[in-house]
Formats: sequence, C-alpha cells, structure tokens
Amino acid sequence: MPPQHIYSLDTVNFDQPPMFSIEEIRKVNPQRFEMEQLTAVLYVDEAGQGLVGYKDITPNEFWVRGHMPEFPLMPGVVLCECAAQLAGFFARKYDLLKGDFLGFGGMDEVRFRAPVFVGDRLLIMVKLTSLRPGRRAEFDFQGFVKDKMVFCGRMIGVPIDKSRSPAAD
Repeated sequence: MPPQHIYSLDTVNFDQPPMFSIEEIRKVNPQRFEMEQLTAVLYVDEAGQGLVGYKDITPNEFWVRGHMPEFPLMPGVVLCECAAQLAGFFARKYDLLKGDFLGFGGMDEVRFRAPVFVGDRLLIMVKLTSLRPGRRAEFDFQGFVKDKMVFCGRMIGVPIDKSRSPAAD
C-alpha cells in the first residue's frame, strides 16, 4: 500500500508560473546537460520544510536510446536522482547544510510502483524529516504521474566540499 502523500495533489497548480524555473534552479543546483533532472519547482513549504517540483520526460533524455530500446521506461536510479536534485535544491537554497554540493548518503525503503515513460510529467515531492546541521539531512520523497504514485522512499543528503576532492590536491 502506498504511503500517505507528502502534499495533496490539489496543492499543485500547473496553470500558474513555477516558483522557480530551470534558470533559477541552475543558480542553486550544479547539475548540467544530461544530468539536469528538474524542470521547475512549483511549491515551497518553508515552515513544513518541503517542496514540490517536476521533470518533463522528453524523447531527448540520455537513457532513452539504450534503456529498454523500443520501450523506453525511465530507470529507477534516474527517478531517485530527480528526487535527490529536488532535495538538494531545498537544502542548498535554504542553507540547511554547508558544503559546495549535496551528495547521496544513502537511500532506504525505495519502492517503484509504476513505470515512467517519455511524454510523462513526473511530479516530485520531498520533505525534510531529520536534520543534523552541517552533517546530514534526511528526506522522504515521492513521485507521481498524473494522480498515481510511481515511486517513493527516504534519502540521506550529506555535504560535499570541493576542497576534499583529489583534483584539489
């Protein structure tokens, strides 16, 4: 049985301009080119520490040609990346963790409930559930196509500093 929705689907209004467009997301998130997995942020709940965004799935996604040729469904790992980028946007925009980037620290209870295809609009919700300032942030996440939950789980985000990179030596 799917978990209760983080936010009601009625919260989402695609007729209004997004709160943050792709250009505004790029000011916060470092991902570019084929690794950009957000189209816009629609709703921010600062008090409840969560947000809702989406990714429009186009025929030009990097995985379309090779993942299930002639039946391209979105890989689960890319679905998780979408949720991580939304959580990362929230953590960096609202300065929850220090560091240059927000990286994966782990994932739990991930469930894939239905496939996502080219042409779908993937609605993503994340909500902060635990914060250890400067060390880690934990988020619940859910994804929907139309009104159907297609994946859900929990993730841990950790700060990453460029100065700790081997390239920095």
